Amino acid sequence: MSVQYKLKSYKMTSLGEYLAKKSVNKSLVARRTGLSKPRISELSLNPTAKLRADELVLIAKAIDVDPCELLIKLYGHLKLKTE
Repeated sequence: MSVQYKLKSYKMTSLGEYLAKKSVNKSLVARRTGLSKPRISELSLNPTAKLRADELVLIAKAIDVDPCELLIKLYGHLKLKTE
């Protein structure tokens, strides 16, 4: 009898894509920031995960990026609703 496993296919989040593009080691980010590896993975793979401001700042500092640059890269596409 063979058992087949279904793997969930995940689309990376904007943060996940950013970290992958920069070849960032997520374990190193976890160690530097104090965030858990599962939390870093969740933020990288789960589109419903909410990135807190303190996490964004810590991650930016851990990868030597200006937090404002990371904020704009991840959320610069947001626009206000027109009235």
